[in-house]
Amino acid sequence: DVKLGGLGPDYEAIKEKVKKLKQQKEYAKQIKEHNMKNMASVQRLPTKPQVISSVSRQKALEYAKKIPRPKPFIARQPDEEVKEERVLPQTLSGDSLPQIASLETLQNRHEKEKQVVAAFRTLHII
Repeated sequence: DVKLGGLGPDYEAIKEKVKKLKQQKEYAKQIKEHNMKNMASVQRLPTKPQVISSVSRQKALEYAKKIPRPKPFIARQPDEEVKEERVLPQTLSGDSLPQIASLETLQNRHEKEKQVVAAFRTLHII
């Protein structure tokens, strides 16, 4: 007694699948309603985690106050630059610009690189 597949759709299998899907949807609906009721009762309870978080924040702030601050980095200038006093460049509004410690070294490097480029140009390499 073996039942082989036919040419048309199997209505009995389709009815079983539809019935199973309806049961799943009904169960999901019941669970959703149950969860909504539980959520409403949970929201009414006083919130203790906020109190704990404020206590932990206070502890963190107290700890931060006790940590020694790092010393600010002060760039030391060579003796030659300290001895020479220069007039600081000023803007149009009269504010003085801060002095750059390595400005001379940058200018010297720029001049040397200019000479190198000029040498390359005379040799027609560039």
